[in-house]
Amino acid sequence: MPKIIVTGGSGKAGRACIQDLLAHGYEVYNIDGVTPAKELCPGMQADLSDFGQTLDALHSRDAMPHGVDGVVHLAAIPAPRRAPNPEVFRNNTLSTYNVFEAARRMGIKNVVSASSETVLGLPFDVPPPYVPLDEEYPGRPESAYSLSKLLGEEMARQFCRWDPELKIASLRFSNILDNTDYIHFKNFQDKPTERKWNLWGYIDSRDAAQAVRKALEAKFKGAEVFIIANQDTVMDRPNAELLAQVFPGVPVKAPFGPHDTLLSIEKAKRMLGFKPEFTWRKP
Repeated sequence: MPKIIVTGGSGKAGRACIQDLLAHGYEVYNIDGVTPAKELCPGMQADLSDFGQTLDALHSRDAMPHGVDGVVHLAAIPAPRRAPNPEVFRNNTLSTYNVFEAARRMGIKNVVSASSETVLGLPFDVPPPYVPLDEEYPGRPESAYSLSKLLGEEMARQFCRWDPELKIASLRFSNILDNTDYIHFKNFQDKPTERKWNLWGYIDSRDAAQAVRKALEAKFKGAEVFIIANQDTVMDRPNAELLAQVFPGVPVKAPFGPHDTLLSIEKAKRMLGFKPEFTWRKP
């Protein structure tokens, strides 16, 4: 039974991740700064921006008495302006470094870390450089939150340079939603500019969890970045109409269907076997 520590398992993505891992035969331990509303697995509270607490939590015999096979790092202040910018940057950057360094010291070679679609330049107050956007586009952080996530990806590259046997998958999650959120989609169908900020993308929390599990199971070495979004957009209107109205003239890099995501998931499909299973169209 693979043994996985999840940080941030009390949040929306974390809960879905723990449920998915347990359903697929994993042993899971949750480390978070807050107590979960419902305890899905054993866990403890810890401030992951403190290295001593992070190392103690990951190394705790209460967590995994027979060793740890992987770490899923989801803990963070989860969006811009949820706290003052310096605190968002401090918390997210330090906690990511601390988790990576604690894993390195413990000899854990398999890490999945939550990055964000925001590194692509969100919100798109100016047009994106092309669509569908993919991982080849250099990061363009527009907030302290986004900058912390981009630095997390760079830390992953440097940690993997130091240790060629290490694997760190940074998942650029789109807007994480679950089926209780989909009732609100009707409110912006006639207002496409309300969701232009991320090219009308989203990720169902259950598909986010699938991506985490498949990243843990993937066999590559080194640091890789993956956009994780659902196969479709949040809109009933076709992409051609949306782009013509909101981002006229944006270059098209690859073909896409009327409702296909404009945040390319081709790399995640190819390297992770990621295949979204859920959609707001059939909640």
